[in-house]
Amino acid sequence: MLTIKSLHTHYGNIRALKGVSLHVRSGEIVTLVGANGAGKSTLVNTICGLVKPLKGKIEFEGAPIEGMPPEDIVRLGIALVPEGRQIFATMSVEANLEMGGFVHRRNGRQVREDIGRMFERFPILGQRRTQLAGTLSGGEQQMLAISRALMSRPRLLVLDEPSMGLAPLIVREIFSIVRELRQEGRTILLIEQNAKAALQIADRGYVLETGKVVLQGEGAELLEHREVQRAYLGKGARQIWDA
Repeated sequence: MLTIKSLHTHYGNIRALKGVSLHVRSGEIVTLVGANGAGKSTLVNTICGLVKPLKGKIEFEGAPIEGMPPEDIVRLGIALVPEGRQIFATMSVEANLEMGGFVHRRNGRQVREDIGRMFERFPILGQRRTQLAGTLSGGEQQMLAISRALMSRPRLLVLDEPSMGLAPLIVREIFSIVRELRQEGRTILLIEQNAKAALQIADRGYVLETGKVVLQGEGAELLEHREVQRAYLGKGARQIWDA
């Protein structure tokens, strides 16, 4: 579904991505892990058209998309749940979802039906439909950010650091939601600093360091890799779902 080949992205003289290559197959969860400054968010922003690459290829379902405007990429079927959620804090929950369905605005019935489905998936959002989004808890805001992205009916959902700033119990809930989405047949690219949680639910993973992919493999395989454990996991990596 998504193929990235030798991608280079620079910010002025800073080489943020240095020849990154990866792929995501239909129906997979693929996770990209790495420390702060590794280039994870730069890669996300380049995929989604927010930053233009210096060189390299990005193909979505076989068609090149590098350099396309973000709104056109959304129309093609890629939706981003951004780092830090970035909900519209002064708008209601329902209005946030309407914004997520903007690419389908000519079909008002479809947008209303999709909002109804989001409220079925996340009943707490339905209870707070008229509430200002900025007054929601962190976990509720993340649910809203995911719902807003799903409103565009994407074929590829890109989640950038969905666990950021959330309590451990809420992190578990968010990653359970990601697993449920995959079980429904959705394709997910998951960018995470929390390697413990991400690798446990991923089919495959990539480790990014200083703008380069340094390791790749199946999620379970990377979870057991000595260097990944040393750098990202520490003790108890396999216990996150056991409590």
